[in-house]
Amino acid sequence: MQQSAVPELARTDTRPIHWVATATAVAGVIALSSLVQPGPATAAQPATTTEARPAPAPTATTPPGTTGVAFPLDCGPVKAVVAHKADGDLDGDGRPETVAVVHCDAAMGTPPDAVYVLTRNATDGSPRVVATLVQPAERLTATDLAIRDRTVTTTLLGYSTDDIPSCCPDVRKPAAWHWNGHAFLRSTPADTRGV
Repeated sequence: MQQSAVPELARTDTRPIHWVATATAVAGVIALSSLVQPGPATAAQPATTTEARPAPAPTATTPPGTTGVAFPLDCGPVKAVVAHKADGDLDGDGRPETVAVVHCDAAMGTPPDAVYVLTRNATDGSPRVVATLVQPAERLTATDLAIRDRTVTTTLLGYSTDDIPSCCPDVRKPAAWHWNGHAFLRSTPADTRGV
């Protein structure tokens, strides 16, 4: 008879008590595993720190935002404020642009507006100004901003003379801009009525 190197593994005869003990142990493991279950699965990981997570990358169909844009507007010690904005595909390339009405955050009076067109930078997707539709030097206020049929429309409030106070514009002109493939062309909408 040859001896096993590991004597406890040399046993080959089983008795019914071994089967009962094995069945009891397996039943105990199954019962215990049914009581101890992991928590429900979630798609998001729970936040473990107070760090801000990075914002998702903008897509080609996301219009450019106005936050953090360096508008070419000299406001001195006050900041530039976006008063109105509208989004739409102005050049027909399937990617929306944003048109923003911006003025300096003046404490009194009605500061003149500038109207800018923003698109996404091709390299990193950040928003950037690509055109100026209304300069602040024109002393106009833009209202009713909209984009329809690849055309920017707004109503421009202005002044008939330099003697009119900036609080009270007395001239109202509708205006529209359409991209012709090279530049934004300004026109007066066909359904304009005098005031």
